[in-house]
Amino acid sequence: MAEHYLDNSATTVTSEKAAKMALEMMTVEYGNPSSLHKKGLSAELKLDKAYKAIASSLSVEEDELYFTSGSTESNNTVIFGVTQAKKRSGKKIVTTAIEHSSVLEACKKLENDGFTVVYLYPDKDGVVPPSAFEEAVDSDTILVSVMAVNNEIGSIENIERIGKIVKRKNPDAHFHCDAVQAYGKMVLKPKKWNVDSLCVSAHKVHGPKGVGALYIKKGARITPLLYGGEQQRKVRPGTQCAPLIASFGVAVEEFDIIANREHVLALNTYLKDELKKIDGVTINSSDNALPYVLNISAEGIKSETMLHHLEQSDVYVSSSSACAKGKKSYVLKALGLSDKLIDSSLRISFSKYNDKADVDAFLESLKRGIDTLAKIK
Repeated sequence: MAEHYLDNSATTVTSEKAAKMALEMMTVEYGNPSSLHKKGLSAELKLDKAYKAIASSLSVEEDELYFTSGSTESNNTVIFGVTQAKKRSGKKIVTTAIEHSSVLEACKKLENDGFTVVYLYPDKDGVVPPSAFEEAVDSDTILVSVMAVNNEIGSIENIERIGKIVKRKNPDAHFHCDAVQAYGKMVLKPKKWNVDSLCVSAHKVHGPKGVGALYIKKGARITPLLYGGEQQRKVRPGTQCAPLIASFGVAVEEFDIIANREHVLALNTYLKDELKKIDGVTINSSDNALPYVLNISAEGIKSETMLHHLEQSDVYVSSSSACAKGKKSYVLKALGLSDKLIDSSLRISFSKYNDKADVDAFLESLKRGIDTLAKIK
């Protein structure tokens, strides 16, 4: 039976070229990139190529990039690093109620440490009105953190407009963007958008798990989380994971944002049109959401029950963020959805490798599930 993987917001399959590069770095170019001999230099050259590819994809300088283990480390590096560096300037953080857990949990920790955190709520489409930042950002604000695309519903924040507001209200406030779900799917211009730091992750763009990239604008003050060697200008010391970084670079070189978006948009549109014909199905994502993510509810059937039904047909989706591990979605709750819709929500997320057969398999299995599965009492 063919496999129909529609959980790409959780992780993507590593592309063949990217996987081959990782293997080459582990078995052929295995030198430490910090070593001064020929073997180390050869590995360093591979890393340089990855730096160039990723910096170019973000229109930033290579020496403004730092490689981390992924978005959780990147977000924590910025949130704790900026607040530590700027704590004498203020104690206020502004973020949204629908950020990734690595942002929200870090902010909760800082609240316990005496910082004030303002959580801004989205409208019915999952977008936080820029006017909310006008009201929230003030002279005491040291950090503003906003994700570019929500990982559960695909809503797109106006990062460029928010950046202008933040810098007008407080030029010294650090503006951070979690762009993990946006990267490779839309053009990102952190410098143009007044973004001081921005993070992306390899395994969302057909690269390997365990590596991410963090852009930090030159001159931005961030206290490192780690201390050790001279690697990465001491912002993120320690031996660089050359196989994963080089593999990440190859995945980025394969980007075709425009063509892939058109392909995915066609699949998304087809799926929505078919879902509207099915009684009991509600589409939770707005029409303006990124087409790579579609959140729905099959009201009356618990998400976990439907997930296990779908996987029997080798159809794979999720109920919310993979990081939540089955917990009720705080993102959908922030949108004001009913418990019944939240309890029955499903997230379908596409990649460039999906096709109409995947959508048809999902639809067929979903219909079968709605007809046969026990209803929530």
